[in-house]
Amino acid sequence: MADEDPVIVVGAGPVGLFAALALRAHRVPVVLLEADPADRHRAGSRALYVHGKSLTLLEFISPGLGSELAARGVLWNVRRTLYRGREVYAREFPPHDPARGLPPFTSLRQSETERVLLDACARAGVDVRWNHPVTEVVAHSGGVTVATADGETWSGTHLVGADGARSIVRKCTGTSLGGSAAEGFHVVVDVRDEPGGTPSLERVMHYEHPAADGRGVLVVPYAKGFQVDVQSRAGDDPDVMASPQEVERWLPELIGPTPPERVTALSVYRFLQLIADDFTDPHRRILLVGEAAHLFPPFGARGMNSGFVDAHAAAVAIAVGRRSPAVNAGAVAEFATARRAAAEVNSAAAGAALRHLRPPGTAARWRRRAAASLAPVVPRFGEWLEHAPYGPRAAVRR
Repeated sequence: MADEDPVIVVGAGPVGLFAALALRAHRVPVVLLEADPADRHRAGSRALYVHGKSLTLLEFISPGLGSELAARGVLWNVRRTLYRGREVYAREFPPHDPARGLPPFTSLRQSETERVLLDACARAGVDVRWNHPVTEVVAHSGGVTVATADGETWSGTHLVGADGARSIVRKCTGTSLGGSAAEGFHVVVDVRDEPGGTPSLERVMHYEHPAADGRGVLVVPYAKGFQVDVQSRAGDDPDVMASPQEVERWLPELIGPTPPERVTALSVYRFLQLIADDFTDPHRRILLVGEAAHLFPPFGARGMNSGFVDAHAAAVAIAVGRRSPAVNAGAVAEFATARRAAAEVNSAAAGAALRHLRPPGTAARWRRRAAASLAPVVPRFGEWLEHAPYGPRAAVRR
């Protein structure tokens, strides 16, 4: 197989689009296969938090891209934490000055992130093929062959599997996801900003919200709207709690009067901590990235952001392997080992966040209550309540 043959990327989500851009930065030809049509509708805000280090990585791969994404999002300047309706932590940050470089993060809907990345792919010369669901992937010593539902076949030197939680690529490699799924669920409601109103730039965490019968509630702003995340209690039925009629009843109790037309999406998610057995195949031609390789809960924003790092590492390994086939196996194996280790760190951090949000025993619940009582006189307890739901912040990049 000639070096002129492309690398095939499967999946046009944010991680797949970034993988294609990272490969083009190495002057590698790319064909991106996506099952959905070009005019697909992406419901919900999904992965809305883009870390500052991700913005830096985007800027490095495609100059101006990190700045563009930051400009389209919003930066919260207030973080507030309450316990049973009483404030235990509050901090206001000065507005970010763009002259000082990229911000520490930006917040916008995933569909908007994808739009920006797709435009960058077009400028970079990525060959995007919509309506091309992959049905089979076969790896061999010289590359990969891919079949799509329309009967076409595609050949490439490598394949990057970025096709999400139900990854066909992962299944074709024979690898599976292992880990755990926690009990309970969260309901996420996306709310459009009030027309003509002043958007709130406060991210507010509620422990045991009095108006939510003691459930945890998180309110997160993003460009042109905000997300309300409500934690379930034992006995809650997701079909009932997340129904439009029930949301219309309880949502105003949490955020004030909210006309139904401002609610743009409802979704349910569970805490999943799943990691693929291997991030590559025996021939070292397939590289799994993002949710094809691992699933983490949204708290801590580890999914998309760690997927960007996966994609960059995959592009580097592929570029090395294409330049020197003799070292290809070693470069891809090193990618798989390093990124699986990073996934384990992120999964452990997600587990710590879960234990904090859903205390496994009476002692843990009392520890949260004691911290809330002491926060007014010992600020570090309030800081702990503020930061603990997201797990160790360094985990995303490791």
